[in-house]
Amino acid sequence: MGPNDGVWKSALSGLERWGLGALFGGRGGEQGRSSGGLDDQGGAQLGWGFTHTQYSADHGVPDATRRAGALLSGQPMPQNQHLMGWGAENPEPAPGRYDFEALDQRVELMRATGAAPVLTLCGAPDWMKGGRKGRTDWSRLEAAPDPRHFADFARLAGVVARRYPDIRHFLVWNELKGFYDEDKRRWDYEGYTELYNLVHAELKRQNPECLVGGPYVVVDHEPPGDEDGSPEVRGAWGALDRRSVDVIRYWNKYKVGADFVVVDGASYTREGHRTIPDEFAATEKFTDVTRWLRNVTGLPVWWAEWYVEPPAEDDRAGGRDGWSEQHRAAVQATAMTRLALGGAATALYWNPQRIEGDCPGCLWRSTHLDDGGGGLPMARLLGWFAREFPPGTVFRRVAVSAEAGARIHVLAHESVVLVVSTERRQVMASVDGQELTLAPYEVRWLDG
Repeated sequence: MGPNDGVWKSALSGLERWGLGALFGGRGGEQGRSSGGLDDQGGAQLGWGFTHTQYSADHGVPDATRRAGALLSGQPMPQNQHLMGWGAENPEPAPGRYDFEALDQRVELMRATGAAPVLTLCGAPDWMKGGRKGRTDWSRLEAAPDPRHFADFARLAGVVARRYPDIRHFLVWNELKGFYDEDKRRWDYEGYTELYNLVHAELKRQNPECLVGGPYVVVDHEPPGDEDGSPEVRGAWGALDRRSVDVIRYWNKYKVGADFVVVDGASYTREGHRTIPDEFAATEKFTDVTRWLRNVTGLPVWWAEWYVEPPAEDDRAGGRDGWSEQHRAAVQATAMTRLALGGAATALYWNPQRIEGDCPGCLWRSTHLDDGGGGLPMARLLGWFAREFPPGTVFRRVAVSAEAGARIHVLAHESVVLVVSTERRQVMASVDGQELTLAPYEVRWLDG
């Protein structure tokens, strides 16, 4: 299949699935542009959004996919999809032979729901990393391309940019996967930056209006006082891993250009998954790191992922279900206030969608369930932030008091106040002149 074959047929089937054809524009036979989506605003300040993972709203029971589509179109926001993996197939199984069917479906979903589409350029076809042409070994998804194929990967990025001309925001690779040098015990930031520069040049050659960012490194941190922590970025929560700082410093010095800087990270420590001093105060890291990145790079700061709930103790992949939904929402709301106060330009929530059963932290019930597709608490929280606290919001101080020993967090602008209780008990509080009785871990929105 060529780079543009079969696209429109797939697009029509997707629109029929979601019942959202009026939101999708374009002429037959070519890729269309979304009508009135967030991508129309341009720039690197996209605000709050999310990343599609292996399971999303493009497959499942028809009624459920329509409900999920209506949820997403009701509050358009940035949506990110990976080039390969996380719901997309191998885009170029053999040199010059393309398979974009799965990626087309994800792009259709983003367009149909009015999103600002974002693409993470990761991973690489097997033949670019020592595998056989025409074969896909998914166990090697996170392997980096061989340096002799960096130019081939950049060329593929150019093919993708031509195929989806309305996608203007690109993240180069993900978490430096495959770029760790075991001998040197550090990231191969030289190799990554070489790949980044080739991809950046190709994307800009295809369309100078494309916005490109990196290095998408995990900004891990160590506990306070740990010798592996960097003196550059530290707080009560700990100190950034020196290796992460080195990646950012090198990339920032030797990149050919960038429109934004990208990182991801968690509020718990790299080893032991500890939240210091506690799960709420540890989120101060997001403010401190965002401000440091802005100061070092002079670029808008993107968080491609952020995490607050430590992984499951049994090490299940993606397992984060130790907290109640109320507890999870309260800590997430606090983390998001920290990102906003730090001046994050874009923050993409990693949506851990499952195919069945309960889905802690997911945005909607699985579309593979007959009653699926409806929004979950994290979708409501993300939607409120997207609507009330976009980039550039001017925050104001409000008077806050609470009963002895209780801690609450607030974030406010002229017409809205967000109140978050960090307590597992009922709390009496006064916020902006209003007397409140807050339930355990309650997140409440007040008129300003």
